[in-house]
Amino acid sequence: MMPEKTYTKKGMLIVLSGPSGTGKDTILKKIVSKDQALNLSVSATTRHPREGETNGKDYHFMDEKTFLNMAKDGNFLEYVKYCGNYYGTPLSAIDGLLDKEEDVILEIEIDGGCQVKKRCPESVSIFVVPPSIDVLKQRILNRGISNVNNMEDRLKTAEKELKFAHKYDYIVVNDDLEKCVSNILSIINSERMKSSRVKCITNEVF
Repeated sequence: MMPEKTYTKKGMLIVLSGPSGTGKDTILKKIVSKDQALNLSVSATTRHPREGETNGKDYHFMDEKTFLNMAKDGNFLEYVKYCGNYYGTPLSAIDGLLDKEEDVILEIEIDGGCQVKKRCPESVSIFVVPPSIDVLKQRILNRGISNVNNMEDRLKTAEKELKFAHKYDYIVVNDDLEKCVSNILSIINSERMKSSRVKCITNEVF
């Protein structure tokens, strides 16, 4: 089998993942609001919009046939099936930005994050974890998940997903929201200053 072709672009691609209940949505909103140089990638999905969600802003909502045709034509950087629905990152959403040397951040499922790392080795992957399983359980309860079976399923899934943390470049504990956001922003800024990313500048100076 031929190795899958890697995907390289000029801008920095940042992947944010973690189990359900770790606060990724809230973290992402704060990161984007604090770092104006970051562009948020909007994922595509086959699930139905929830109340208050806007097509093109929260997700690109589409039917399964359209999604699978896009996948067949190679129009996704990554895609996965999660809880009966497909989710993916359209190449059209990030290509132009990365070509213009702009940074893009995605919040995607762990399977998708591993796909991105394989195709884009220079991407920066960040895995958010809770301080403990007990804290995660309480956060899920706070979401109004009262069904015992549903709770157990979510916790089992979270425990499986936590085993993939070592495949990511960085692991950040969300025990304090502001501290977690600050740590992730520090990672992003440090990555921007890596010699491999700014070699074009150093070549001009030296």
